[in-house]
Amino acid sequence: MRNYPTNSPEAAARIVGLLLISDGHVSRSETDALQRLNIERELGLAPGAFGHVLHALCEDLLMGARERRLLTGNLDEAALAALLAEVTDPELQQRVLHFACTAATADHHMAAAEAWIMEAALKHWRIGEVTARHEATTPAAVP
Repeated sequence: MRNYPTNSPEAAARIVGLLLISDGHVSRSETDALQRLNIERELGLAPGAFGHVLHALCEDLLMGARERRLLTGNLDEAALAALLAEVTDPELQQRVLHFACTAATADHHMAAAEAWIMEAALKHWRIGEVTARHEATTPAAVP
């Protein structure tokens, strides 16, 4: 799997792309939803670059595939963690999650593989933990 610089647009786009292909089918509704959100502009990619990142991801996954049904069949937790580690900026993490969630729900179905990637991102980036810790230490509003 190729490496991208930490917090680069390509590293962020690859995580969204991974979610797109994780269920073995990229639907038109998913790609349309990402286009409506201007994913390339919002992540700082050149026009058409998201497709190039997605293509490179598929190439990388095919190189490691071993007679699996899905391209992501050979992606284990350690490999996913390595990809997630390339996005450390909390704001960029939130943007990636927004795009990923939008794509995953655009076809009105969240596949198990999509849920696995979303859960891994939340855990790796400690999104839920930070929110829970913030809520626990923030004083309640007094009426």
